[in-house]
Amino acid sequence: MYVVTGGAGFIGSNIVWALEQRGAEKIVVVDRLREGDKWKNIAKRELFDIVHPEDFGEFLEDHGEQIKAIFHMGAISSTTETDVDLIMDTNFRLTRDLWDWCVGYQVPFIYASSAATYGGGEQGFVDDASIEALAQLKPLNPYGWSKQLFDRRVARMMADSEAKPPQWAGLKFFNVYGPNEYHKGTMQSVISHVFPKAERNEVASLFKSHNPKYEDGGQLRDFIYVGDCVDVMMWLLDHKQVSGLFNCGTGQARSFKDLATAVYAALDHDVKIEYVPMPDHLRDKYQYFTEADMTKLRDAGYTADFTPLEEGVRTYVQDFLFTDDRYR
Repeated sequence: MYVVTGGAGFIGSNIVWALEQRGAEKIVVVDRLREGDKWKNIAKRELFDIVHPEDFGEFLEDHGEQIKAIFHMGAISSTTETDVDLIMDTNFRLTRDLWDWCVGYQVPFIYASSAATYGGGEQGFVDDASIEALAQLKPLNPYGWSKQLFDRRVARMMADSEAKPPQWAGLKFFNVYGPNEYHKGTMQSVISHVFPKAERNEVASLFKSHNPKYEDGGQLRDFIYVGDCVDVMMWLLDHKQVSGLFNCGTGQARSFKDLATAVYAALDHDVKIEYVPMPDHLRDKYQYFTEADMTKLRDAGYTADFTPLEEGVRTYVQDFLFTDDRYR
């Protein structure tokens, strides 16, 4: 039995797909489906159960001996969420409690950290998990801080030789894109926002740069296809001797203009981009550059190539967005 918290969400539902592809017979999704189309992310899957988060504790008590691994993707992932108490309950305390449970039952634990922990990137993007290195990072929002806080908690536990799961891995996801992100609204990838305009051969909008070091559309991010993130997690599942805090990006920063251009190219349309002012409330919290240092994961033995941006965008557009069924 494999448990995926946030399993009806973006990355979570892609993990569920991958587990099914591997022949896992009992897959459990822990999530809130609420109203809307989020349920479609898992509509094609054969599931052992869908558990409401409030019932998760009881489920663990009843099935603890059967669980082979927990993938903890459930979180308040909006970088603009202002209810910090809610963020702390969901992103920090629940993660801490699941860690403790995995220690007790000796179950592998793979959890979502975030590149948002790096803040503006002043300290670089090296996944150094030491207490000293993590203390230097300055997240720009409560979401990033909550992820950072748990990473620091783990670092302290490791330094103090506290009990740990038989395998643990925190993944600092960079800018992930791909199928099943549609329920995220404004938090969807830029690809998803550009696509409707590009499909109609209209002009798409990107933010102007308010940093003189970057031209309009020249803001740089490490964009990674969700399939690559899942491949990393399946590799971890197969290499239980590997534990640690790892970046999950491609190691190559690309511009938002490159990203939008790839969407138009996937549709064989001419590029049409306009640049609009960034909202004032985002300007002092905006990352102009992210690029994952992937040395640590490579040194751990991960050898698979990461999908080039143009190929990943083309796959996403042609195999999902531009079809009658957008869901994996």
